Amino acid sequence: MMSRFTFTLCLFAAFDAVKAGEAPKIRLNDGNMIPILALGTYGSDEDRAKMRQTVNDAVEVGYRHIDTAALYNNEVEIGQGIADVIGKGLVRREDLFITTKLWNDKHACEQVVPALNESLSRLGLDYVDLYLIHTPGSQKADGSFDYIDYLETWLGMQEAKKLGLARSIGVSNFNSQQIKRIIDNCEIVPAVNEIEVHPALTQERLIAFCQNMGITVMAYSPFGFLVSREVDDAPPPRIDDPTLVAIGQKYGKTTSQVVLRYLIDRGTIPIPKSTNKRRLQQNIDMFDFKLTPEEIVTINKFNQNRRIFDTSYWKDHPHYPFNID
Repeated sequence: MMSRFTFTLCLFAAFDAVKAGEAPKIRLNDGNMIPILALGTYGSDEDRAKMRQTVNDAVEVGYRHIDTAALYNNEVEIGQGIADVIGKGLVRREDLFITTKLWNDKHACEQVVPALNESLSRLGLDYVDLYLIHTPGSQKADGSFDYIDYLETWLGMQEAKKLGLARSIGVSNFNSQQIKRIIDNCEIVPAVNEIEVHPALTQERLIAFCQNMGITVMAYSPFGFLVSREVDDAPPPRIDDPTLVAIGQKYGKTTSQVVLRYLIDRGTIPIPKSTNKRRLQQNIDMFDFKLTPEEIVTINKFNQNRRIFDTSYWKDHPHYPFNID
């Protein structure tokens, strides 16, 4: 398996070959290439209504990686945006990297491939580049707990890859013990673990574990509590934090760009979300600088192991992942 040291070397080697305006790519453990910045698409109904145009705007400014999920209820709009940019000749299908996810009510082995085919139909695609198990915990259609072993789910994921419906397969919101159990019992090692990572939730041990196993980490909610209008007790850092402002001034960057660069320099793939074209451009404009190891340590000190999302409603599920790293 790829060591953490080799992973980091591959990450920074990619910067030499990046096209202007596009994110560099790294190689996953199955040999496929993945851009190291993705467009986040989880949001409100209002966001969903804008998603077709957002995909167009994102591709125009250089994004090539789009992250969605069956849960987000926006695969149709994203598929329309993909058809637009291909139809306009901005990109070819093979230039794009599309990630989607299997929701909790489709965890039985025989449900995985049909669920992916439904996502493909909504997206208007023949394959996705990356298919993830959204969480390790299964649910019934009514939202109540189900108790399907995620090892069974992974067998269905392996079948999806073998059929060519997903070029790469991985997991999301899995802890180290759950990933190790997949590695020890299954044929294919997950290529990716998508988890929440930001300055208030640095996930250092879980990231180190994944990288030591050759598993790439994608970081959702990368801005954390930088802007938190509805969280009264939001922890630092905020958008105007003096530490981040000082680092940003050093490089001529915003605090948001500093946070994204921080995640890149830790070897993760951040997934910032925006429907504003100016912010989309700003979020991808951070490949011309690099933080020092000391600056990374400084930002790590904001850690409070504080999550954006409340997961307490399923803490009694036997596959609840957030009680350990």
